[in-house]
Amino acid sequence: MVKHELLVPAGDMESLNQAIANGADAVYVGCKNFGARKFAKNFTNEEIITATKLCHLYGVKIYITMNTLIKDNEVPAFLGQIEFLYKSGVDAVLIQDFGMMCLVREKYPELEVHASTQANTSSEATAELYHKLGVKRVVFSREMSLQEIESIKTPIEKEVFIHGALCVSYSGCCLMSAMIGDRSGNRGECAGCCRLPYTLEKGTRILAQDKYLLSTKELNTSTRFRELLDSDITSFKVEGRMKSPEYVGFVTRFYRNLIDSYCSNVNIPETNKQLKTIYNRGFTEGYLFDTNPQDLMNTDTPNHIGLEIGRVLEVDQKKIKIQLNEELNQQDGVRFLRSGKGFICNYLYAENGQLTNSVPAGGICYLENRVGLTENDIVCKTLDYKLMNSLKVLPTRRIPITIQVKAKIGQPLVITMSDDTNTFTVQGHSVEASQNAPMSKQRIREQVEKLGDTPFVSRTTIVDSDSEVFIPISELNDLRRALTDKLTQTRMNKIVVFKSSPVNIEVPKTKLEPTLTASVYTRDQLEMCNRFRLKRIYVQDYELYKEYRDNERMYYVPPRNTRTPTAGYSKKALVSEYFNFAEKENLVGDYGLNVMNVYTAYYIYKLTLQPVTLSVELSEEEMINFINNYVKTFNSYPNIEVLGYGKVENMVIKGNILNISTKVYEYKLRDSKDHLFPVYFDGINTCILNSENKLLQDVELFRKYASVRLNFFDEDQDTIKNLLTEFLNNV
Repeated sequence: MVKHELLVPAGDMESLNQAIANGADAVYVGCKNFGARKFAKNFTNEEIITATKLCHLYGVKIYITMNTLIKDNEVPAFLGQIEFLYKSGVDAVLIQDFGMMCLVREKYPELEVHASTQANTSSEATAELYHKLGVKRVVFSREMSLQEIESIKTPIEKEVFIHGALCVSYSGCCLMSAMIGDRSGNRGECAGCCRLPYTLEKGTRILAQDKYLLSTKELNTSTRFRELLDSDITSFKVEGRMKSPEYVGFVTRFYRNLIDSYCSNVNIPETNKQLKTIYNRGFTEGYLFDTNPQDLMNTDTPNHIGLEIGRVLEVDQKKIKIQLNEELNQQDGVRFLRSGKGFICNYLYAENGQLTNSVPAGGICYLENRVGLTENDIVCKTLDYKLMNSLKVLPTRRIPITIQVKAKIGQPLVITMSDDTNTFTVQGHSVEASQNAPMSKQRIREQVEKLGDTPFVSRTTIVDSDSEVFIPISELNDLRRALTDKLTQTRMNKIVVFKSSPVNIEVPKTKLEPTLTASVYTRDQLEMCNRFRLKRIYVQDYELYKEYRDNERMYYVPPRNTRTPTAGYSKKALVSEYFNFAEKENLVGDYGLNVMNVYTAYYIYKLTLQPVTLSVELSEEEMINFINNYVKTFNSYPNIEVLGYGKVENMVIKGNILNISTKVYEYKLRDSKDHLFPVYFDGINTCILNSENKLLQDVELFRKYASVRLNFFDEDQDTIKNLLTEFLNNV
């Protein structure tokens, strides 16, 4: 059976202490920069050093999230931070940016690199590429099923999320926050657009109004965790760097118990009831177990809903009468489900009207109506005061060691301490024969096992002594302390053999071939673009593509994030997933490859893919800087494409979560500001486009140094004709 690692989040030192004390095998933390949770407290470099020592003392691994996309002007600082982490002894770094992943592997070949969930490993082809690059582990997309993950035979460590918040879009593919709020999820600044209300429309019909249509429930695999324990998954990952320390402690302890007991002797339903009071948007088993897409969503609220504990029987301006089915205590937090109103129970009254500290399940209580409640509502507990207080008291985590004592008359006293890796021995004075009261083996054992406030506990103590020995208690104490100090310091200070290799730049041949391209959905759009004899026309519809594929200008756009990204076409495609591009001919890289710096383009070119489309998250100035930086770094022009016009694909979501017709392009999501986002289901994914068209301002400049693409979605032939004419005239 695979030994599974329990990997938990730590947004700050308090959460780190909770994770260690409650049994984490590994933790992942972020620095102040370059982590995908920019708004967590995160760790300063000094705190990273402290955290690393503390983790290693307890045999816990520490992984650092360096998993944002990196711009060219940030590369030196990124590499500097990587070098600092390497020398500090961290166990691995998680990276999303493909260029930085390749550069770090080449520059620091002994540093362990994991492909972050943001790197979007959704297939064996992607996992195989990362494995060949020397990546030790991949975090598989949360959209993959357990069966799909187990079918992957690439010899690479597998990590999956087992608990916590879910992104509705494939990670690394969500541009919504960047497009509508200039806060990039790929750079750790996600504004949580999926947690906002939307109205689903088809033409003039309203199909769902002001519902949280993109808001997922919380992943919770505890009820089917034994199936995961029987899998070949290396690491079970909990989400939650933005969650409270108490949450981290509780969830860590929960899954630690499930792992250690093989899901036996754990009251899973009762534990989940407690967990609901800590954080709960509704629970789902997620895509790991092929959950229906609609069952992943909580369209009623994006917030913590707590545990249902009763219902309101009567309400007036002063008091709320409640029938309880769970215990309620003073200082607990409650929320009324339909109204969303809530408060802390500072005053709790029993059925007889007397103040009380607690009312049991089945009882009736009264609360003061401080929120203007007017209806008989459902009551939920959103804060369990007693539970939260208990979680602030950390359990004691001990490191098991073996102690050996040799006490022979006329020979030096020898004590040895060993953990699973280290062994240290100290010698004392020569052991003397006892004149009055000899020290028994039991007394020696008791004295050396007095490990007090050290992190150690003896699992085995062996005493080999003569029967009539005299040993000063102070000497036993001094030798014991010397050994525990030595063990502590050795465990905390991992020996790092720092190795840095020169980066061997072999500049691939690139072509500077500025041209005009287009992406189309319909036959009318295709035919109009074909009249203009554009160099490349990217066809979204496979059946339409098949009709025209003998035309050298036609390229297919495969569905995003399939388990077989190379299937369904032999050549000429616009691709958004990483794999061995040399397997196909005439591929073009789309902006889904997240090319934000020159090294990403460089390493993609080395994989024989060009041209490649620059990230749509770059400004025009940054794209110009990219071209200049590439020339400066590699002494040649990059073969790139940029989006000149059209709607950016904001989200790529597995399945038909909105229950809409396939390949019908009349649906829109309306937000609270009346922005309309086109949305469609392509048969595999739900795709949400941006509400506004992106438009290149300096077309003349980019037409000299890049291919310029126009993305057409619902434009008619006249509109396309006018746009193509305008862009072609900008030479």
